[in-house]
Amino acid sequence: MNKVSLIAAAVASTLAAGSAFAAATDTVTDGWEVHGYMSSNVRVVDGTTTDTEFGRPDYKTAGTHGKSTNQVEFTIKKHSEYENGVWADYVLRTEFGNGNSSAYSSDGDQSVNDTDGLAVKEAFVELGGILGEDTSIWGGQRYLNRAAGILSGEFWKQSSGIGAGLQTKLGGNTAGIAYVMADPTAGDDNAERKTLSSIDMYYYGVDAGIGSLDFDLKLGKQVQNGENDDGVGASVTLNTSYYGLDGWTQNAIAYGSGVMQNRGVNFGNWSGGDDKAESLFLTSYGVLNISDKFQLGTEISYITGLDYLFGAEGLTRYIVAARPSYKLNDNVRLEATASYGDESGLSVGDWGGWISSDDMTTSTFINLEIATAFTANSDYFGRPQIKPYISYIKADDEASAGMIGIDNGDDQFVFGVHTEIWF
Repeated sequence: MNKVSLIAAAVASTLAAGSAFAAATDTVTDGWEVHGYMSSNVRVVDGTTTDTEFGRPDYKTAGTHGKSTNQVEFTIKKHSEYENGVWADYVLRTEFGNGNSSAYSSDGDQSVNDTDGLAVKEAFVELGGILGEDTSIWGGQRYLNRAAGILSGEFWKQSSGIGAGLQTKLGGNTAGIAYVMADPTAGDDNAERKTLSSIDMYYYGVDAGIGSLDFDLKLGKQVQNGENDDGVGASVTLNTSYYGLDGWTQNAIAYGSGVMQNRGVNFGNWSGGDDKAESLFLTSYGVLNISDKFQLGTEISYITGLDYLFGAEGLTRYIVAARPSYKLNDNVRLEATASYGDESGLSVGDWGGWISSDDMTTSTFINLEIATAFTANSDYFGRPQIKPYISYIKADDEASAGMIGIDNGDDQFVFGVHTEIWF
């Protein structure tokens, strides 16, 4: 048999094998889902746009004044089920404009003045049924197990990066293990690699009588300058009613050390830090249903360094926030937001001066806001909505005000219209 005949036979054999394989794994169900998010924030500060969020990401304020002028997100999911019992999900999430604060006109050449204007945030495949009915494996880039405060908007728990993992059922509860990596220098191929990694272990949905408990443990490591830095993070979360009343709360305590010092279970390219750094984080947030028309959202979040954190000694931050919401009718909701934030600590090291002075100091922040939400559903989380608002932010002195982006004096009015939809 000549070479051409050998190749033809090999190709025919391969095609035949492929046909047999395809026949054994016929697709039973195949479908697409499209979800998305949009947040457009028209903020006016002394007649201009502004790049500051007035300390919102650092638990200083809790108003509507996030800085993304036009954030758009799309998630496409392809779900397939096969004749042999295996199922597969392919998830792709893209995002544009997150963190951009400039107002662009539609001149045909809209861009964002950073390196993360249009980005792929998630792209992963999850396969189930291969290792058992309740077991799946996944690989790719994703946000794993995220949780955020409802008024601060801060994600205190997540693993964001490239990785792989396994999830199953143990004792009727969700259990999983994953390995996730993130590069702080991603995008700069000439930079020294300082790869962070986290081994995530979690066990969710344990019955606690008054609700369910979620347990997270993360073992972190960073390789840089030929050395290994490590750290550990752990959290316990209670999902329950609104302190015994009608509604819900999520309550968590977390510990982090070393490269996991940022609230312990908040892993991504922002992780890292000195081995001696430690943090304790507590948060409790939720919504109380007072009546058919009146609801109340609240959040208390607290983080402190156990001696040393984020380059500061004795750093402590906390915020207390509340947002009452009244349903005027099916399509209009009246809101008010009040928050009190406090930060204290001794500024040292490379971050010297990021607190008000080089001495032990306390900075306080008050945020008061009124808003009217026009929406298709006037429930607390009713979306889509268009929400005009007025925020008033005041710091205890000009130095504290300057830390959160107030340029003149110690207070600031923000006028805005926030448009938001989830679908």
